[in-house]
Amino acid sequence: MTYTYRTTGTCAREIFLDISEDGIIRDVRFTNGCDGNTQGLRALVRGRKAREVQQLLQGIRCENKPTSCPDQLARALGEVLEKGEITEDA
Repeated sequence: MTYTYRTTGTCAREIFLDISEDGIIRDVRFTNGCDGNTQGLRALVRGRKAREVQQLLQGIRCENKPTSCPDQLARALGEVLEKGEITEDA
């Protein structure tokens, strides 16, 4: 399933997620943002469980901002998980 999340408070404007029905992140892409950082996030989260990534990244801040691209990714994953459209295997 693919999802689009419009970010707030970061240089990145959107996050595109591709998540399998069992909650594994297949891919993530950012529109704008720091290219090296977003490529690094992309490489690190592919193949991992959405819930695990969400818990790891939530609350990370960028300089004096109350959020960051990793935190926005965590928020996007939280929305996906709340919708209940994916099943999470323990």
